[in-house]
Amino acid sequence: MNAGPNAALASGSLISAPALMAIRSLELRARAVVEGFWSGIHRSPHHGFSVEFTEYRQYTPGDDPRHLDWRVFGRTDRHYIKRFEDETNLRCHLVVDRSRSMDFGSTGHSKADYANTLAATLAYFLHLQGDAIGLLTFDEVVREYLPARHRAGHLRHLMHTLEAPAAGHATDLAGPLERTAEIVRKRGLIVLVSDFLAPATAIERPLTRLAAAGHELAVFQVLDPAERDFGFRDPSVFEDSEDGRTLYVDPAAARPGYLDRLAAHNASLRSLCERLGIGWHPLGTDRPLELALFDFVQNRSRRGRRTGRPGTQGGIAS
Repeated sequence: MNAGPNAALASGSLISAPALMAIRSLELRARAVVEGFWSGIHRSPHHGFSVEFTEYRQYTPGDDPRHLDWRVFGRTDRHYIKRFEDETNLRCHLVVDRSRSMDFGSTGHSKADYANTLAATLAYFLHLQGDAIGLLTFDEVVREYLPARHRAGHLRHLMHTLEAPAAGHATDLAGPLERTAEIVRKRGLIVLVSDFLAPATAIERPLTRLAAAGHELAVFQVLDPAERDFGFRDPSVFEDSEDGRTLYVDPAAARPGYLDRLAAHNASLRSLCERLGIGWHPLGTDRPLELALFDFVQNRSRRGRRTGRPGTQGGIAS
């Protein structure tokens, strides 16, 4: 796949993360990102990445020709018909970290704000495709669970659940992932959104279990720029947001060791994901979400996952 759409997105007027977070409604944020994504894709001069809203599917012999959409035919010179409500082509569960560590933010918005907006964006995007979307939120345990549905009002319910204040403290990634494997029995896409600041060895078993069950997995590791770069300047007292412990730190002295440990941790997480065939997406909370959405769609296309009927992969018309 060429880089044309990515360049088109990058050259367009992307919504900065702070500007996006200034929109109070989570659903409006998601809509703004998805509309910006489609606008950027449609500006691309490269026809090798031809994107169609997959609320339509390509006509196949045996379909009732009365359901052909001639307006779409006029634009694309292809025969498409509207999908019916029960023709959802994917079942996706979003698994979102709501623990106290996600409250950290150095750019005017927290990791939780960014993670919730990312989850809302993916939900809105997949809902437009006619896919069934579910949600699990967790801290040390699974707190909320919405089964995957594609019904009137379900997307709004999901958005309201994401907007609700988080009450969690500690993070236990392994326990909630094990519980996810118990809850989500039918095969589908599972998207994990967290800072993943826990040893990769702690989540290897539940991730292996989910992959072995036939689920497609995508991991979004959300980190604040201050965590990623450790750009603190003055010696300060740092407090652990989950257990309340405090530690006096001189950033100049601590930075090299911190960055080495973070790089080793991220390499371990990435290696685990690659070994299990999991899509891995590291994200800073300063990254425009249109680009995160493009990376997600592009990765699914490259992996050859079928999200529609014959003729589509990764929500992208072939």
